[in-house]
Amino acid sequence: MTALQPAVDDQSTPSDGPAATAADDAADGLLTATSEEAALEWLHANRCTDGLPVVIPTPERVERMVLASGLDGDLSLGEMGPGGGAATVAKVAANAVMAGATPDHLPVILAAVRAVLQPEFDLGEMQSTTHCTAPLVIVNGRARQWARVASGSGALGPGHRANASIGRALRLTMINVGMARPGESDMALLGHPGKFTYCLGEAEEASPWEPQHLDRGYAPDQSAVTVVGAEPPHSVIFSGDADDPDSAERLLATLGAVLANVGSNNAHFRCGAQTVVLNPEHAAVLAAAGLDRRQIRERLTELAVNPTERIASLNPTFAGRADRATEFRAVRDPDDLVILVAGGSGLYSAVMPSWAAGAHHNPIVHAEVVLDQACEVPLR
Repeated sequence: MTALQPAVDDQSTPSDGPAATAADDAADGLLTATSEEAALEWLHANRCTDGLPVVIPTPERVERMVLASGLDGDLSLGEMGPGGGAATVAKVAANAVMAGATPDHLPVILAAVRAVLQPEFDLGEMQSTTHCTAPLVIVNGRARQWARVASGSGALGPGHRANASIGRALRLTMINVGMARPGESDMALLGHPGKFTYCLGEAEEASPWEPQHLDRGYAPDQSAVTVVGAEPPHSVIFSGDADDPDSAERLLATLGAVLANVGSNNAHFRCGAQTVVLNPEHAAVLAAAGLDRRQIRERLTELAVNPTERIASLNPTFAGRADRATEFRAVRDPDDLVILVAGGSGLYSAVMPSWAAGAHHNPIVHAEVVLDQACEVPLR
């Protein structure tokens, strides 16, 4: 099987050469190494990792992961930019192994790869931009429990294997199949920690509304990933008051101000998706005011604005010849907002601005997580 190049043979023989070298007969795309430690050093030296240690993608491990998918390992999900490599099931599985994923995580990883390979996501351009954008993966439906994706306290932080492994598997695939190399083809000036891994589930049980993936046409019994090219979370502090009839509007105004952040691309380009993660307490404030998700998106679109003269005074290049009496809207359309409930209850929600560029202006993409193709892999 050709998995990731390099996939390393468990039964490798000692060598006096480099830590890991191409086999004499490389037709199978495998590499040999004297040990897993040597293989890891080869992977680091050849920029096949994200800088952190990885699980060595031996043929046995990759084949086990492919088996769990229920798909042919040679099946290509599409070409991944900027390098144009074929994202086959086997190659994605190899990167999933490297990321520390389990077979239960693979259906979500495959769905995330299918989502970012949609032409409107402009993955090649997004990987090559100087902006810090990274794919944020949001998991909904039964797949969230299947893969044990965390959606509560600290869901975007350490300690959650599924979240860390799923997001990392997507990033490693983007590195090794899409050939995104920092400073060469990945031109982010600084990047952000979400470029290691950026994945969470929606806390559907804590939400006063139906799951957010239903907004994209999925049925309640379907699972899906929603993916947005996003900046790191921008914290939004708000203290509610049950006796204050204006509490919901104050919360919306606070969120709108963060969405309209004058340092963001969205504020200047007046387009692009943005993500709003409401903690359960803040979601309850809005629901108590009788607001549904659609009404929240519409009101935030109205509130997330800056005077054109303000943009012009800071970045006249982006203000162009716009009428100085008009406003710059940071959200072009309510449907450009992803609204979900996640995290623990308390003072803080979050907003993730986006790149807002590329041919398609950084839209929301999504893909179904197909669970009925998955095969149970016996325990060893």
